[in-house]
Amino acid sequence: MKHLLVVFSTQTGRTAALIEAACAGAADWSDEVETRCQPALAATLDDLLWADGLIIGSPENFGYLSGAVKDFLDRTYYPAEGKVDGLPYLMLVSAGNDGSGAVRALERIAAGYRWKRVAEPLIVRADPDDNARAQARERGAMLAAGLALGTL
Repeated sequence: MKHLLVVFSTQTGRTAALIEAACAGAADWSDEVETRCQPALAATLDDLLWADGLIIGSPENFGYLSGAVKDFLDRTYYPAEGKVDGLPYLMLVSAGNDGSGAVRALERIAAGYRWKRVAEPLIVRADPDDNARAQARERGAMLAAGLALGTL
């Protein structure tokens, strides 16, 4: 059994809608992949070390990651150093601007962790519509499938 960790922060519910869709896509592979969804403030080092793959969902706050997601990354970085190299991840962003600041921040941090991005970040600039939710679902399914099939 492979493990998929989903860490997210949401205030308006926009990021939560994307995360719910991604988790629904991952559920298509539930016989081979166990998914654990954790709000960023509740997620721990043990959650990260448990994971074979990672989805991070964040609103764009002031052109950056949410404070809660940044807190998770700060709390786990040094204790996880060298233990999560190559971890496949993808990102979902609910953006008020263009989302690039949040993406840039996570990519810089992920490089320090030595994670491997497996899909372009999904940036949604308004309330997630059916198309945005479908894209989030597809990304969740893709990551879970890659874990289940051993291709990631």
